[in-house]
Amino acid sequence: MHPAEIRKKRDKTPDEALAALMRLCARAEKSEGDARRLMRGWGVAEKDAEQVLGRLVRDRFIDDSRYAEAFVREKLRLSGWGEYKIRTALQRKGVSKERIDAALSQADRPAMGERLAQQLERKARTVKYTSQYELKTKLIRYGLSLGYDYEAVMDAASAMVRETDTCNDF
Repeated sequence: MHPAEIRKKRDKTPDEALAALMRLCARAEKSEGDARRLMRGWGVAEKDAEQVLGRLVRDRFIDDSRYAEAFVREKLRLSGWGEYKIRTALQRKGVSKERIDAALSQADRPAMGERLAQQLERKARTVKYTSQYELKTKLIRYGLSLGYDYEAVMDAASAMVRETDTCNDF
């Protein structure tokens, strides 16, 4: 098959794009940025894409506030991400700062701290280290890569190193 023929098969009319996005949004939350990206890939003209997007928003198939709340819940509970990583991911998807702030304000802060401690504990069991300093450094790096606040990571890693230090004395 010729590349031009493959490209033609992917192109959708605005009505086909609307129907496809309605099906997708009925199965899972999508953001406005996700819908725009998909329509660009389908070759839908920018003007038509905005009309399709307007209809999806008006009919509540797409709601960035609802999407941001679901995204925050999922990434906190299932993926164990921290606030910074979640904020960055939502910004890359084109969600507004106000909606991100509102979604993150509903997050359970104590549960986030517990989740960080659990993840650092799991990491401490699998990481190889020769000194407590090396363990703490690796735990800090790991906690920061998950998107947690520096102070929270430092506190959790310090507590973890103290615990492993007292456990090794016996």
